[in-house]
Amino acid sequence: MTDIFGVPIAVLLGQLLLGLINGSFYALLSLGLAIIFGMLNVINFAHGAFYMLGGFVAWFLLSKLGLGYWGTLIAAPVAVAIFGVMVERLLLKRLYRMDHLYSLLLTFGIALMLEGLFRHIFGAAGKPYPVPASLTGGVNLGFMFLPMYRAWIIAVSLIICFLTWLAIERTKLGAYLRAATENPALVQAFGINVPLMLTLTYAFCVGLAGFAGALAAPLYQVSPGMGSSIIIVVFAVVVIGGMGSIGGAIITALALGIIEGLTKTFYPAASSIAVFVVMVLVILIRPSGLFNREA
Repeated sequence: MTDIFGVPIAVLLGQLLLGLINGSFYALLSLGLAIIFGMLNVINFAHGAFYMLGGFVAWFLLSKLGLGYWGTLIAAPVAVAIFGVMVERLLLKRLYRMDHLYSLLLTFGIALMLEGLFRHIFGAAGKPYPVPASLTGGVNLGFMFLPMYRAWIIAVSLIICFLTWLAIERTKLGAYLRAATENPALVQAFGINVPLMLTLTYAFCVGLAGFAGALAAPLYQVSPGMGSSIIIVVFAVVVIGGMGSIGGAIITALALGIIEGLTKTFYPAASSIAVFVVMVLVILIRPSGLFNREA
């Protein structure tokens, strides 16, 4: 058999690979969003802007300072995390006890300001970012050609998502963090610095977004609009998986990436709305999300 429903197997597998790559980025971003909402009770609409910021930091370090790809992949998320600390300490910490609408409006404003600032400085055109020499080429699997950089994206995304889930759900640190979100006074009484823990959690999550931006830089051009073009889909992923569900965000992101790939293969005209159709169906059937424990 060389085709499925009239579609060549090589084309189908290629689209599934692209869908899995998109799902990997969705997973990294939705993971951070889910943690921030679940642990800090904040709707972080600036997550896409942090993703864009990570891409631009990586581009600047590579093209202007000559830092190699592996160095930028470490430095970019660290820089974004430091910026996130300033945002959390100066702005977000004031909103933890307030309605979600306030954090949504604040982070939306931050996203607009960052995108507008970078658009003013760099223009709307994208900035090229070369694939590192160590990850060029690919592997011929017989039924398809697998580019090395795309395989690297999928592998590192899955590893980071799994380790993050493991740290929060199966370690003492994760237990402290979950307890701090439910009863901060009690956790503080045990000598744990709860405000610092929340700050570091936010920094880690936006650092994940910065890492995703640096990871995406060689695959897509770095541009001021790269964050706004993905954040709506990522929010849909979090809603479908269940607001605050970490495992749900990861599984849903990968599944929706594959659904997008299949839709592009069999009905390309609907590929841009496939995620939102799924979101509407989930909201109608299970409003709290597929993996929400409170459902």
